[in-house]
Amino acid sequence: MTFDVLTTALDALRGVADGATDRLGEPTPCSDWTVGQVLMHAAGDQHAWAATVGSASMPTYNPFDPPQDADGGVAEAVRSATDAAAQTWSAVDAGADTLPTPLPPVPTLTPDLAAGAAALDAAVHAWDVAVATGQPSPLTDSLAARLRPAAEATVESLRGFAYAQPLPAVDGDGDAASLLRYLGRDPAWS
Repeated sequence: MTFDVLTTALDALRGVADGATDRLGEPTPCSDWTVGQVLMHAAGDQHAWAATVGSASMPTYNPFDPPQDADGGVAEAVRSATDAAAQTWSAVDAGADTLPTPLPPVPTLTPDLAAGAAALDAAVHAWDVAVATGQPSPLTDSLAARLRPAAEATVESLRGFAYAQPLPAVDGDGDAASLLRYLGRDPAWS
């Protein structure tokens, strides 16, 4: 895949999904959703991105009203979504002027920012699941720094819907904690 940041984020999402299969009912930093619902939301979002930038199918459910579980299991649903995303993005023209997005307030982005926005969704929800299930955080400072441009291009128009208000910056925060605070998440959530 041409978009390395997306490859990294999709791998992170698959990894935490595989490690969470026995903890789907646990609470998450997304206070209204369980681990299973966050994973199904993230899978639905990746299907929506793949359908919008390519020819994949849209999710069969509303990602913003995600089910707790899926036929075949949540980890398999995540794997199916991330595989569809990887296949779709491998055919995207990285040199195109813009790509459509599934984000109504941000209808188009450059290919790099669009891939970054899809990666942001996968990586942040991978973090949500990791901290909720006691897994190591896949959101490294390096990955967060690569996601920040896409966050800055999309998050403000999605506040109150997909993202909460930013939390105050804290001296000494690394790139991952800074990004999480910008997205309205507490990096010390437990």
